[in-house]
Amino acid sequence: MTAQQQALERIRAEYLEMPGLSLTPDQVRRLCGVDRPACEAALGELVEANFLCVKVDGSYARVTDGLLVAPRPLRAALQRSRSAKPASKAG
Repeated sequence: MTAQQQALERIRAEYLEMPGLSLTPDQVRRLCGVDRPACEAALGELVEANFLCVKVDGSYARVTDGLLVAPRPLRAALQRSRSAKPASKAG
């Protein structure tokens, strides 16, 4: 495994382990213990893969952080009672 691949896996693991993590490139390098070229390349790959995004302040965060996933409504299986009679039409 190359240094860049190791950096990519380490950075991805840190962001998966800590939801809400938002770091500058220098903070990522210090946290993950990777050199600048490998870090920059890994961050670029993770952005291209739509795993990370670059915020306006230049920090990197997971794309899915902050997104609320709306729960899907459950469908109830309604059964008609056998004793229920159909409504008759008034004439």
